[in-house]
Parts: sequence; C-alpha cells; structure tokens
Amino acid sequence: MTERDQPLDLRLVPSAAACWGATLVGLLAGWRWAAVLAVVSVGAGVVLAVLVWRRRRDGTSVVIGIGVGVVAAALLGAGFAAAVAVRAHAVETHPLAAMTATGASATLTVELDDDPKVLRSKGFGGERQLMVRASLREVRTGDGAVRAGGSVLVFAEGTEWEGLLPGQRVTLRGRLSEPERNDLTVAVVRATGPPEEVEGPSTIQRWAGTVRDRLAAAAAAALPAEQAGLLPGLVVGDTSALAQETKDDFTAAGLTHLTAVSGANVSIVLGVVLLVVRGLGLGPRTGALLAGVALVAFVVIARPSPSVLRAAAMGCVALLALVTGRRKQAIPALAASVVVLLALLPSLAVDFGFALSVAATAGLVVVSPMLVDGLRERGWPRWLAEMCAVAIAAFVVTAPLVAAMSGTVSVVSIAANVLVAPVVAPITVIGAVAAVLAVAWLPAATVVVRVAGPPLWWLLEVAARAAAVPGGVLAVRDGFGGAVLVTIGIGIACLAARHRWSRRMLLAIAVGVAAVWVPTRFHQPGWPAAGWALVACDVGQGDGLVLSLGGRRAVVVDAGPEPGPMDRCLRRLGVDEIALVIVTHLHADHYGGLDAVLRGRSVGAVATGPASLPEGGFRFVSSAAERAGVPLVRLTAGRELTVGSVRLTVVGPLLPEPRTPEAAEDGANEASLVLMAHTAVGSVLLTGDVEEAGQRALLRSGVPMRADVLKIPHHGSRTTSPEFLEAVRPRVALVSVGADNTFGHPNPGILQRLAALGVVTVRTDLDGDVAVARSGSGALAVVGHSRGTIVR
Repeated sequence: MTERDQPLDLRLVPSAAACWGATLVGLLAGWRWAAVLAVVSVGAGVVLAVLVWRRRRDGTSVVIGIGVGVVAAALLGAGFAAAVAVRAHAVETHPLAAMTATGASATLTVELDDDPKVLRSKGFGGERQLMVRASLREVRTGDGAVRAGGSVLVFAEGTEWEGLLPGQRVTLRGRLSEPERNDLTVAVVRATGPPEEVEGPSTIQRWAGTVRDRLAAAAAAALPAEQAGLLPGLVVGDTSALAQETKDDFTAAGLTHLTAVSGANVSIVLGVVLLVVRGLGLGPRTGALLAGVALVAFVVIARPSPSVLRAAAMGCVALLALVTGRRKQAIPALAASVVVLLALLPSLAVDFGFALSVAATAGLVVVSPMLVDGLRERGWPRWLAEMCAVAIAAFVVTAPLVAAMSGTVSVVSIAANVLVAPVVAPITVIGAVAAVLAVAWLPAATVVVRVAGPPLWWLLEVAARAAAVPGGVLAVRDGFGGAVLVTIGIGIACLAARHRWSRRMLLAIAVGVAAVWVPTRFHQPGWPAAGWALVACDVGQGDGLVLSLGGRRAVVVDAGPEPGPMDRCLRRLGVDEIALVIVTHLHADHYGGLDAVLRGRSVGAVATGPASLPEGGFRFVSSAAERAGVPLVRLTAGRELTVGSVRLTVVGPLLPEPRTPEAAEDGANEASLVLMAHTAVGSVLLTGDVEEAGQRALLRSGVPMRADVLKIPHHGSRTTSPEFLEAVRPRVALVSVGADNTFGHPNPGILQRLAALGVVTVRTDLDGDVAVARSGSGALAVVGHSRGTIVR
C-alpha cells in the first residue's frame, strides 16, 4: 500500500481540538468554568482509561487506539483548562482591574511586543492613531509603584510612537479602560501624549529594523508608490506604506492574506533554501541547518509576534507536506503545532487569524491534493490543476471563518488567487534577495527590486479589477449564523459538482442569476436619480456630500473618513469634474477620503474654513491639495460664491477661532463651515458638525436659517438644539451616519423632534447613498440607493 492510499492519521486531532476548546472556555466563560471543565475532564479521562484497560485483550487494535486517543485528549484538555483558569484568574485579580473599571489614569512601563500599527481613521482628530501590543512591567500611581505583568493594548497618536521597535521599554501616561476582547489582555491604555521615557532597542531588533527600512528604501527608489508600498508587505508583512485604497482592493479581491506574513511566505523562503541545497549537492543535515537559520532570520525580520510565530509553524507543516510528499503525516504535525502554540500563546484561541491559518494549512495538505487528483483524472495539466486546487481548497475551508469575522464573502477570490499565483513566489524571492542586499549595498538592492516591477504591477492590476467586479463581495450575516450559512452554501455547491446533471443545473442557475444581477450591479436602475441636485454619500461614520452642477460636474462638501466609499460614490454618480472641494472642519471623518476625491479628476480648488487647527488635520488637507496640484483657499462667514448653477453663502462659523491645540481639539466642531446652498431643489443648509454654541450664534446673527433640506449637524448627535431645528424647519433632513456606530448616532430625541415638526428624515446607514431631486411633477423627491424612492 502506497502512502497516498493510507488513511489519514487523525490520532492527534482530538487532542488539538480538546486543547483549543478548553482554552476557549477559559477565555470566553471565565476561570471558574475552566476549573470545572478541568475537573470534569480529569474524571472523564480516568473513567475512559479504566474502560480501555479492561478492553485491552478482547478489543481490536483500532478500538483500543481510538480509546487511547480519547483518553489522551481528555487529560490534555484538562491540563489546558487548568492552565487557562490560572491565567484568567490572574487577569481578573490583576492590580489594573479596579482601575480599568473606573477609567483611571496611571503611568505604565511596558515592553513592546510588536511594531505600532496604523489604524483606520476613527473619525476624529488629525493625527494617525496607532495600536501596539505590549507586556506590562510596572504601574505607577499616586500610591506608589507596583511591579506587575500581563498584556496591555496601547492606543496612541503622534510621530514619536511610529518609529518604535519591538522589545523597547517605554514609559507612558495613559487612561485605562477594560479590554473589549477576552484574550487575557489586562487593560486597554489610551496614551495621553508621547512616550515619557524610551529605552533603546536590542541589537537584534535594531538589525531587523534596518533590514525592513532598507528594503522599503530600495522599493521606494526603484518602483512607483503603489508597488513600493506593496513589496515590503508581501515579503516581511510591513504594510505601513501601503495605500488604504490598495488595502481595500486586496480585501475585496480575497487577497489580503498576501499582505500578511503567512505560512506561504515561510514555505517559499524555505523552499528556495532547500532547492539551493539540493542543487549544490549538500547533505540533508546541512540543508536542515541552513533552512533553520533562514527561518530564524525571517522570523526576526518579520517580527516574532504571535502572527509571525503562527505563520512559521504552519509554514513548516505545509513545507513538510509539499516538499516530502508525506501529506498523511502533515495532520499529526499540524495538530502538534496547534497544541504547542496554544500552550505558549493561549490568546490565539480567539484569534481569527490563527483559525484561518490552521484551516488554510489543513486545506492545503488534505483537500488540495484530493482536488488535484480529481482534476488530473479529468485531463487537466498538473500545473493548472495544482494552482486551481490550492485556491479552491483555501476558499472552501476559510470562507465560513471570513464570513463569521467580517460578514462578507468574496466570490472573485478563487479567480483572483489563481491569476496571481504565478507571481507571488517570484516577488517573495526577489524581495528576500533585495532585503539581504540592501543591508550591504543599497544600490544593488535597488537594481534587484526593479525586476519585481512587472509582477507587482500584475498583482495590483488583478486586485483592482477583481475589486471592481460588481457584486464581487457578498454581504452575509457575521458571527456564527453567517458561518453556518456559508458552510451550507459551499456544501451544496460541492455536492452539486460531483454529478454531471447537477453541475449543469448549477451552471444554468449561475448564468441566469448573473444575467439578471450583474447588469444591475453595473448600473442600478434609477441611480443616479434623474435630476438629482444633492447626494449624501454613504461613507460610514462621517460626511460626504455632492452638489450637482449639471452633467458630470459637481461641488463636493467633505470627503468621508476613508478613500474608498467617497470615491465609489462619485463614480456611481459619474462625477469626473469637481469645481470645488469644501472641507467643513479639520476632523478626519470629514477629510480622510480627500486623496481619493482628488485623484483622477479635474478639481478647481480645495477650500477650508478660517481655522488652521487641529494642526494635523490642516497638514493632511494642505498636503493632499499640494500632491494633486490644486490650490487651497480659505472661506469665511459672509463669503458668497456662484459655482455653475449653485449659489453658496458661507453663514458660519461665527464663534472666535481657537488659538491653541487644546482648544482646537475641543472646539473643532464649532469651527465648522456652515453653508447655505441654493440649488434646483431649493435651499440646502449644510452644517458640518456645528454644535449648540455655534448654532445659537447663527440664530443670534439674524441670518435666515430657513431651508428646504437640512444636513443634520454632527451625524444626528444630541448637540443639536431644538431652537435650531425650529428655525430651519426643513422639509427633508439628511443624517450622514455610520451603521452600528459606537457613538449612539443619531440621537433618538433628535429624530423625535424632527418627526414632530413633520420632517421626512433619511439616513445613510439605512438607505445608502441618498439623493434629493425634483420629480416629474416638480415635487421634492428623496431617493435612497438601496431603497428606491422614499418620499415624493
């Protein structure tokens, strides 16, 4: 019997599942339930061991083997349950526990576990927000200093944080809060300023940082910006220079795994080393030694964070299966890796990345070879069968987890992964060679990096085209329900693919659905609404509005928090010429998408209010305008502009301009530009985020506030005064707000006041893009992109 014909060795799988399950119980249910589970598991293990002992003579070897495996799983699970109970109890009784409950502030000394990561904009302030995991070393309060351990999650702003390296010891002042995830984190720390004390990094981490920086420098010198930002991400997981638009494309195309250090990176690096060793005729021991050195160097450069360690372990398992061909032995190795990693890092049990890595590796070593055999039997060439099998297997085993995590399923991911498969390995190898050369001689590395240009272009092109496919990403329920739904769908598709008649039926259904659905995704009937004058774009928790000037011209007021949503809204509207972009105030939920608005369009000017603070916001806006070659102008109260068919009057702000950074942070909303736009649908009052003080100043000024359409200030927050709503008394109110936002917007009291005034209120979180237009009879109409005509 050949190895391919032998049954899978699943003896360690129950043990891995028991360890994972026991750790989940401890993390999610608490230390008490974990302790109970430990006792129950020990009892069950003892009982099963006695039963197996009694059946040792008259039982078959298979039954005895299964019994021994179950006993081992029960006892190992008991050990893990006891261990996680101890750790969870330590977190619950940690010195910071009481302080997180009250939101107290403290001075902490921590040691960074990873590089600071730039987060997507949360919608406020001008500085980029960073997140970094760290290990606690000391806590200082008014009562003295306490030495304590545990994991903390630090959120910070400022350039002083961006260059820090793993292993550096940092002293910071911050406000404490309770962690949102049950992953043994003892506290979330929101730093209130730059680090107070910073110790230098270790020699190893300084060397690793040098390698990463020089690779990024070589890429920036040799490649266009998009390619230069992508190469370090593919090679060592450094996505700090990767544009948000590219990240969004990779997510929609199902290619995000390429920009995170994964088992594939490790497999490629080790595979190249082993091929070189084999080509030089070196022995297996020398090859193993060189591969081990390469693995250690790669892990150090890519950072020994939990995700990288996970990737290294899973990459070794995949390499074992692919290089030796012993795919039946890969499952025990995978199960053993799960046990070891969970013992070292219990928090991986609730890490979606860990689950995806395990599932993808299992699919690679078990499902993929079976698919290859099936495709080969149907006459497929081996190279094509292997490429398609890997992509299909990865999708099948990970799609339910992705659905649970994000509530989406990429239907283009299989095709996208097949198309990019030929270039991933060459890019990784070229990047690794360039990283080594960059340390010794940067010009040589720059020359090598140029070779990666064409495959990087292809990768970016596939991601962009796949992301642009209408309906390429399906929305499903997130959580357990979404995972079950996607699993059922994949199961039905797999069963249908086994028979010729069902394959034909499935293909016919797919063609029929595509014939109806795809054209409507390219051009949804009724959108953009005929004669639209104003559109509130669904940009999430932020503002992005478009005033039509006729044809493909428009005025844009605010650009949302991120590039993608606003850009897509303008594309749906067919706007390619913008006479004026107005940023009402310098909070990131109003300017974060500015680069995407300016890119690829003819733009007359960018306008801001009189305030130049917060400084980070003004720097972002002015830099974006400079990059696009667009002039930056200031608007003040009393200014009137006529832009095409639209007349704009700047009616605010009327409060004094903030003079200090602290005052600017607190008063940026009150510094919002308030605009009265006279359009084809009547008067439109655009209010930015102006709050009660600014609204009262407007009312006291005597400026007419009556308008047909009102953009509700500050996403419908409770800071809108009843007097202001009474003075405006609009027919239609637009609320630009993000779905499931954590701020409680829009405020129910505001919605009730609008209803009492007889105002029709529409919301971007419920209705998508919202257009205001004139109907055929001349009446005012509001059309939601996702709901059709709302009111006429």
